[in-house]
Amino acid sequence: MEKGKARDIATSLRKLDLNNSKSKNNPAKNFADPLQSSFLQIKKKPPSLVSLCLGVVGSHLEDIIDDLPEIVSTFPSHIKMALTAIAKRRKLLNDEILVALAESSWEILDISASDVSDLGLLQVVKICKALRAVDISRCNKLTSDGVSQLLQHCQSLEILRWGGCPASEHTARRCLYTLKPNLHGIVGDSWEELEAEEIAVNAPSLRWLVWPKIDKDSLECLSSECPRIIVNPKPSPFGYKGVEIPREALPSASLDDPVIEDIDPKTWAVSGLISRPTISSDSLGELPIAERFRLAFLERDTRLAPKRAKNARQHQRRAERDRVMGSSRAKAFALASQASKALHHRS
Repeated sequence: MEKGKARDIATSLRKLDLNNSKSKNNPAKNFADPLQSSFLQIKKKPPSLVSLCLGVVGSHLEDIIDDLPEIVSTFPSHIKMALTAIAKRRKLLNDEILVALAESSWEILDISASDVSDLGLLQVVKICKALRAVDISRCNKLTSDGVSQLLQHCQSLEILRWGGCPASEHTARRCLYTLKPNLHGIVGDSWEELEAEEIAVNAPSLRWLVWPKIDKDSLECLSSECPRIIVNPKPSPFGYKGVEIPREALPSASLDDPVIEDIDPKTWAVSGLISRPTISSDSLGELPIAERFRLAFLERDTRLAPKRAKNARQHQRRAERDRVMGSSRAKAFALASQASKALHHRS
């Protein structure tokens, strides 16, 4: 009896397989294992020291606006462009900051959704004459005069992005005439012999126009009178009629994304700033008076959040300075540090 039980136990142990044989014969799992191990081996590249420094400067950009021209006077061109992109995302970009950071070597200018006006844009286009791609979408303070100056001065402009808000849409429609060719005073035996530079009044190199909310009449006008300009090109592996579409001409891509790809997005995140749904003017008239007051208070609170954050940082620095000056030990360390720096500069 006992010998029979022992024989059954031995048979059961032989059938027991601690290693799952099915996994060895499963090609899907065998294929996934090296992929999983390769993904584990891929590590995110750490940010460079320059990117970390730009993050610190960008997060305190409003504190140095008054002295910005002196601070950035020796900065390289790509550093100034990165600071411009950070200022735009922090809703700080205006004429003063843009003019202080503008460089003649820039080929890309992205001032979308900023407070730049015609005066600031005119000063910048006189400095940056080699601009190849410009984004002026959602700029409420730009008018047709400023956009006309942009098209007149930037002879190398190939990509233009505008529209996106009611004011910018109106400006874009008013600037259509500046894109149309001028045939008055042109002498030639055949129109086929004319060059684009001879008949184009402004921006003779303009080829791509990004206008997401273009109306039907404007689209028909551009298609019939400006066939050289391609409106809202769609991404395609084959390009557009055999021509490769530039990345800057795709509506889904921002012009200055490559400039700040290595910078922490927390740099342009403003503490206390909460995105709230926008209320149209039509629906606002139907709301009760109490709800209007509440929405007005929330809008004011959101608008003043960056200023409150700036004041909080200033109070923190003042408190730290007062603490250092009030403590004799900390004051001695500070004076010793200043003395050592002075001796180091002398030597």
